[in-house]
Amino acid sequence: MIPGPGELLLVLGGPPELPSRLEAELIGVSVRPVTDVEMLLRLPEQTRPGAVVIVSGAAPGNWTEVLPLLRRHHGLEGTSWLLLDRPDQWPSLLEAGADVTLPVSTPPHLLAAQAEALLRRATAQEALRFQLRQVESALEGWEREERVRDQLVHMLVHDLKNPITAILGLLEVVADDPRLPPDAKDLLEVARDETSHLLHLSLNMLDVRKIQAGKMHLKRELLSRDHLEQIVQQSLGDVGAGLSDRQVSIGLAPMSPLSADPTMLRRVLANLLSNALKHTTQRGSIQLETQVSGHELLLSVTDDGEGIPAEDIPRLFAAFEQSRLTLHGRFDTGMGLAFCKLAAEEHGGRIWVESERGRGSKFTLALPLSGQDDQDDVELLF
Repeated sequence: MIPGPGELLLVLGGPPELPSRLEAELIGVSVRPVTDVEMLLRLPEQTRPGAVVIVSGAAPGNWTEVLPLLRRHHGLEGTSWLLLDRPDQWPSLLEAGADVTLPVSTPPHLLAAQAEALLRRATAQEALRFQLRQVESALEGWEREERVRDQLVHMLVHDLKNPITAILGLLEVVADDPRLPPDAKDLLEVARDETSHLLHLSLNMLDVRKIQAGKMHLKRELLSRDHLEQIVQQSLGDVGAGLSDRQVSIGLAPMSPLSADPTMLRRVLANLLSNALKHTTQRGSIQLETQVSGHELLLSVTDDGEGIPAEDIPRLFAAFEQSRLTLHGRFDTGMGLAFCKLAAEEHGGRIWVESERGRGSKFTLALPLSGQDDQDDVELLF
């Protein structure tokens, strides 16, 4: 069995009987003599001494120059160095990298006690290095899995997006056909809504991964109230025909310019509106309103649906989490609200929900309004 660093002590120089006397004092430690520096440098890779004792007079003698080189040598990086020399040499030896300096006349039992302390330290350091290697190995495996997961998500979304978009276009064409029976038209609207929902799920999944990886960068613009109203109308269209049987009201308050990424803001609003649609029944009420509070624009989406159980709220904005309560039984990854939270934080804002069981929910997105200093960095659109 190859001894570990804490079980191997090497001795260079001194009387021939010194290694055996030290070994008699050190239980469980192998003490081996070495004849010169070359022998130290030729040690097998798996043999790493916990400590080396060097007695004054051992070749090559110029230890203040040699010791720094030995400390950097592969296989000796974690080794401790105990040098026996004259007291006037101790300062220069310590500066060169000696861990301990002692007089040449130190008795073997005291020398063994000092060496034992160094060997215990070597054992502790080896245990820490082993743990570090395990952590690095686990981290490398996690990073590899993350890369594979990112590539898989990216491939899935891009491979799904084009056919889903094509299906939506075909459904729109069929929906405009006057020969379509009324009952088939209702089924077609359901198919169109579910296909649009599938497209949003896949896009949310990709965007959440991008934001988490720091790969999605905001393309800010200064948005006026009129431009915000256009974004709201676009997000209503993104949600689809399902909103046609809801009572949707829009109320946008006067505001100073808002610095935001219009595409990302449109996606956030579409997700919040889609969430409200999912939790309300036909003729249910959905309100989208804004108000200015201090230096923030508060944009809220309120519904009169079934509400969210209090125990579900703390994890509502986490990926792959959703309220266990839903009126329509539609599967959801929870990526929509996770995307909203990450997008809000990317803008320097925040998002929260207020809900009461049986009385609906109110999601509020708070975004900082622009000051004059921001206007040089973004494009002003009115």
